[in-house]
Amino acid sequence: MKLRTKIQLFSSVFMLVLILLVNTSIYYFFYKLSVENELEQLNAQTETITSTLNENPGIAKSKLLRAYLPTNGMIRAIDEQGNLLSTVTKHSAYTSLPIQFSNSEIHEVIRRDNHADAAVIAKPVIWNNGNVVTLQISKHLTGLEHTMQTLLYVVIGASIIMLIPTIIAGRIVSGFILKPIQALIHTMNANKKKDEWRKIPVRHHSKDELYQMEKTFNEMIDHLRTNFDKQEQFVSDASHELKTPIAIVKSYAQLLERRGLERPEVFHESVGAIESEADRMQKLVEQLLLLAKSKSDSTLTDVNLVDLCLDVVAVFNGAYDRSIKTNIERDTIVVRANAEQLKQVFYSLIDNACKYSDDEVTVTISTDNGNVIVGVQDCGQGIPEAEQAAIFDRFYRVDKARNRENGGTGLGLAIAKAIVEVHQGKLTVSSQLNKGSTFIVVLPVVRRN
Repeated sequence: MKLRTKIQLFSSVFMLVLILLVNTSIYYFFYKLSVENELEQLNAQTETITSTLNENPGIAKSKLLRAYLPTNGMIRAIDEQGNLLSTVTKHSAYTSLPIQFSNSEIHEVIRRDNHADAAVIAKPVIWNNGNVVTLQISKHLTGLEHTMQTLLYVVIGASIIMLIPTIIAGRIVSGFILKPIQALIHTMNANKKKDEWRKIPVRHHSKDELYQMEKTFNEMIDHLRTNFDKQEQFVSDASHELKTPIAIVKSYAQLLERRGLERPEVFHESVGAIESEADRMQKLVEQLLLLAKSKSDSTLTDVNLVDLCLDVVAVFNGAYDRSIKTNIERDTIVVRANAEQLKQVFYSLIDNACKYSDDEVTVTISTDNGNVIVGVQDCGQGIPEAEQAAIFDRFYRVDKARNRENGGTGLGLAIAKAIVEVHQGKLTVSSQLNKGSTFIVVLPVVRRN
C-alpha cells in the first residue's frame, strides 16, 4: 500500500470515527434531554389531574380524566388486584402498555419494538370508593420519534458532508508531504542510473522537517561528490606514484637483459636501482595501508604522551645523530590513544623536521584547558602561506624535487592528520618563509598528575 493511500485511509477513518463519536453523543444527549422534558411535562400534568380529582370528588372520574387526556396518550386507574377501574384513550393501540399496580410514584420510559416509546407516570390516588388505586398516565412519544428520525438523517448527512472535506484535505496533505519525497526518489534514481550528482530544489519558505530532509540530502550529495572526487584523485595519485618506480624497475631490467652479462658496472647499478625502487614501492604501499587502517583500528588505552614522545626523540637522536631539543611542562600527561598510531604521528613530524632543516629541532609539550599541546619546530626554509592548507592532502609536496630526492611519498602528513582526528584532536601548522615551521598536535587529556 502506497504512503499516499495510507495517509488518506488513516485520516478518513480517524475522522469518520471522530464524527461518529461526536454525532452519536449528540444524538444520545438530545434524546435523553427530550425524554426528560416529556416526563417533566407529563408529571406536571399528572399533578394537575390529581389535584383536580381531590378538589372535585363529585364529578365523574371518566369525564374528568378525559378532559386531561394527553395527546397520543392514555389515562387509566388500576386497583390493587390489577383490575382496570377506568381507561380513557383515543386509540386502542395505546392500551398495550403493561398493567401494574404500585403504591409509589413511578417515572419511566417504556421502549417498544416497532412502536414509539412511551413516557409513563404512575401515581397512587384515592378513588371514589376510598380505595387507593394507581393512576397511570402515558404519552406515546410519536413526535419525538419523528424528530429523532429527522435528527438521524441530519447527522448522517452532516457526517458525509464533513467526511468529504476530510478526504480532500487528506489528499492535499499527502500530496504536500509526498511531493518532496517523490522528488527525492526521482533524483536518487537518476543519480544511480546516470552516475550524476543531481540535487533537489529546497523550499526555503518552509523551515519544517521536509526542508531539513531536502537540505540534508543536498549536503549528503555534496559530501559524497567530494569524497568520490577525493577517492578518484587518490587512486590517480597512487597509480602515478607507483607507475614511476615500476617504469624505472622495468627500464633497468631491460638494461640488465641487454648489457648486464657483459658489463659488471651496469649490473651493479641496475640491481641497486631496482632494489631502491622496490623499497620505495614497499614504503608507499605500507603507508597506504596505514592510512586506511588509521580509521579502523580503535584499540585505545591510557598512554603517557610524554614518555611516548621522548621514546621517539631518543630514536632520532640515536639513529640520525641530530640534536633534538625537548621542552616539557610535566613528566606525566595521559591521553586515551592507540600508542603505535601516535608514535607514527610524531615519527612523521620529527622526520619531516629533520629532512627540511639542518638546524636544531625542538619538541614542546604543554597543557591548556584540558588539552595537551605538542609542538614540533624546525628552522628550515618554511612553507609558503598559500600552500599551508594543502600540505595535509595526500601526495602533496611543497618541494617535489627534494621530496623525490629524500624518498618522500607525500603521505606522511595525511596519515598523521587522519590519526590525530581519529583521536578527537587537531593537527595544524604555523610557518614563515626562511624562518621555519611548527606543527602543532592538540589532544584531549584524560588526567594530569
